[in-house]
Amino acid sequence: MTIEAEGGSSELTISAGNSTNFVLLSEGCVSYILSHTSPRDACRASSICRGFKLFANSDAVWEPFLPADYMDIISRSVTPVGFTSKKELYFRLCDSHLLLDDGNLSFSLNKKDGKKCYMLGAKSLSIAWQDTLVFWRWRPLPESRFSKAAELLAVCWLEIKGKFKTTMLSSETTYAAFLVYNIGQLSHGLDFAAKTSVRRHVGEMEVEDESEDVDMPVVYLKPSKASDNLHNSAHTRTEVIGGVPHRRADGWMEVELGKFYNDNMDGEVDMRFMETNELHWKSGLIVEGIDIRPVDGEFHYHR
Repeated sequence: MTIEAEGGSSELTISAGNSTNFVLLSEGCVSYILSHTSPRDACRASSICRGFKLFANSDAVWEPFLPADYMDIISRSVTPVGFTSKKELYFRLCDSHLLLDDGNLSFSLNKKDGKKCYMLGAKSLSIAWQDTLVFWRWRPLPESRFSKAAELLAVCWLEIKGKFKTTMLSSETTYAAFLVYNIGQLSHGLDFAAKTSVRRHVGEMEVEDESEDVDMPVVYLKPSKASDNLHNSAHTRTEVIGGVPHRRADGWMEVELGKFYNDNMDGEVDMRFMETNELHWKSGLIVEGIDIRPVDGEFHYHR
């Protein structure tokens, strides 16, 4: 049997010319090889044979797939996190959302590669007029992971901002920020073009990576409005690329605010959604939070 971990792609290639040769490999050797591949490869390797499954499911393989500070993260969970193996913990963090600190921040892992994902709950955001009861109200919703969401009653000036420390994210990773929301049955004035920005700051310096689209100048909250504008003109079609909302698997809507690259430098990312030009009255927007996750797609595979 030969085992090869392809360096560039971290793909694991395994072929068994004679399965009895498996016993010639020590557990430490196999675990070391698998720990330098990926969670998907480790799951594939566990299906080779019973003996290989023991190695592939070991803590020595799965602990490197977890963030280096995973114990600190789970210690901040508002509810206890139990697990019997590092593989079980990995998939628990992928399949569910830990509420951290005061319960207004959620954490999970990207199943494909173990990259960190966070969502800032509405209570962690800065929303213009959020504490004025005639403009906004805070209400619990069964479909939300947070204790309360923000419901817009009536404003002309709509501005939602969030800030997040980049040291809490996975390094050398491109992230995207998404406004997560729904629209109530009684809504008004939400078929507008909004402006967004995502900026990363290092100290007093703002970092703009020309290789990434850090700005999406125009986005729409309502899919129908975005679709209509996509067909109006070539100019408008260019403006709304990337600004069309999508329905998430959890039932909420999301629209991308922008992307940024997180290197190893200490800093902060500033995210903003606003409609402050037209100043029409607006109501019915329900804000759950801002989701920050790696841009790479996710893979589904057997454990």
